[in-house]
Amino acid sequence: MNYSESKVMQAFELYMILARDGQAGSDSLSLYIADDSVRALVDGFAHKVDCVIVPAGEKMYMIPKTKLSPFHVNNDYIKRTYLKSGATNADLYLLYFASIVLFGAFYDSYQTLEPTRDFLQLDDWVKLVHERIDLLKELDDEMLKEREREFSYNWGQIVGKWDDMNDIKESAKKQSGNTISRLSFMDTVKRFLVAQELIAEIGNNEIILTEKAKTIVQRFFMEVEYNKGILEFIYQWEEEAEYADHQ
Repeated sequence: MNYSESKVMQAFELYMILARDGQAGSDSLSLYIADDSVRALVDGFAHKVDCVIVPAGEKMYMIPKTKLSPFHVNNDYIKRTYLKSGATNADLYLLYFASIVLFGAFYDSYQTLEPTRDFLQLDDWVKLVHERIDLLKELDDEMLKEREREFSYNWGQIVGKWDDMNDIKESAKKQSGNTISRLSFMDTVKRFLVAQELIAEIGNNEIILTEKAKTIVQRFFMEVEYNKGILEFIYQWEEEAEYADHQ
């Protein structure tokens, strides 16, 4: 298809905003939605850098699809910016794991499109992470290694890092598995997700999903093509454990 020079320039200016800021406001979104030519061009520009355009609420976002995208937030940046000095891959794995558990907490299952809760408290989030790590511990070593090969995720390091935060001297320990160090780590994960505009704080240690997060979950998070079956693994194992408890 041939595009006029004015359409190409409009689309490129919009793409430059997205490339610079990762997002654009309502005026840009209105143009993107209303003009088929501009939308096709912007989508094409984004595709060339392994990104997709995601309208959400009154904004639009450019989201990297793969690690090959120059706009992908790399692991070293996350370690330097959000995690403590000397953070290892285990810290990073646990951050990703806690993020997956958080998104899953807002939905009935890994295939539900609409959130089934309005907010989540930090203490409850810690408890959910603790419960799922306890389920991972029930897998024998061989099965855990098999799952590590299948998903390229080091589940053993995730379990080990979480257990390392279980200091028996901490007076703040609760039945839910909360300790001072675990709460501190989860606060770090929260700050990372807030910075990425995936969650927002509403007070009383309560957090909600943003429109950006809901749209990403609906379009990508539930698709096996993107989550590589990790969600199914986590929640299927949980369902199997619940079934066994009722036998």
